[in-house]
Amino acid sequence: MQLGLIGLGKMGGNMRERLRRAGHDVVGFDRNPEVSDVKTLKALVARLEAPRVVWVMVPSGGPTRDTVTALSQVLDKGDMVIDGGNSRYTDDIEHEKLLKAKGIGYLDCGVSGGIWGLENGYGLMVGGTATNVRKAMPIFDALRPEGPRDEGFVHAGKVGAGHYCKMVHNGIEYGLMQAYAEGFELLQRKDLVTDVPGAFKAWSRGTVVRSWLLDLMVDALEANPNLDDVSDYTVDSGEGRWTVEEAIALSVPMPVISASLFARFASRQDVSPTMQAVAALRGEFGGHQVMTIAEGVALRNPAPKD
Repeated sequence: MQLGLIGLGKMGGNMRERLRRAGHDVVGFDRNPEVSDVKTLKALVARLEAPRVVWVMVPSGGPTRDTVTALSQVLDKGDMVIDGGNSRYTDDIEHEKLLKAKGIGYLDCGVSGGIWGLENGYGLMVGGTATNVRKAMPIFDALRPEGPRDEGFVHAGKVGAGHYCKMVHNGIEYGLMQAYAEGFELLQRKDLVTDVPGAFKAWSRGTVVRSWLLDLMVDALEANPNLDDVSDYTVDSGEGRWTVEEAIALSVPMPVISASLFARFASRQDVSPTMQAVAALRGEFGGHQVMTIAEGVALRNPAPKD
């Protein structure tokens, strides 16, 4: 099957290679001419036989909207666009509306697998009509992991459902990472435990907490047992926020994922205004000592004893 693929970064480039290994004819376009197969979007469309299928793999938000808009001007009736990036599901509804007016089909596809997907395959969550899903199924089958289709692919519902599932997937990922990380800190703090990396590795087989994320934690600790010189400043890419916003909108209790998101916010603060206010209040109502920032830093980092 032929496929146009826009965006050949870490994910897109590996997806192009996996599809080619499966025998598909992939024409890639990227702003980086060193990895692009064609020089322009029009040239990509010209290389594809109608009815065309074009997969968009660029950053969410403006870049994806601009790409879909540009495709709406160069594709023909009967062609189809698949957004495989991390778009918010509400954007999918607008993308479908824009393309449908011109007779162009649309699917949204949440993709999980990261840099490991080339060899292991990608978990795929798709939204759209059953007819459009069938048209693209040879591509989905090549990208997903080997084995039963339903263990690496789901037609989750109508347009937007794929990215909604991927959003929740990433929210769960936030909570899982936070739990492993909190366990790491507790084990590291207790002097009774002398082999923290070994404890994590021992959990990787036969235990109820084993997972691929745990395996990655083991790899990280084997390379750097104390995570020396690893900054605790942690960014969030958007899906965790969207998951919590959806939970609020639907009155779904979500304490674990919410706390994991807020922990990332806290990681970016040199000083917490919240805890400054708490310290000041303790001083006001109870006469407790209100330390200066320098005194607090000294307590966190005591001078070594002679």
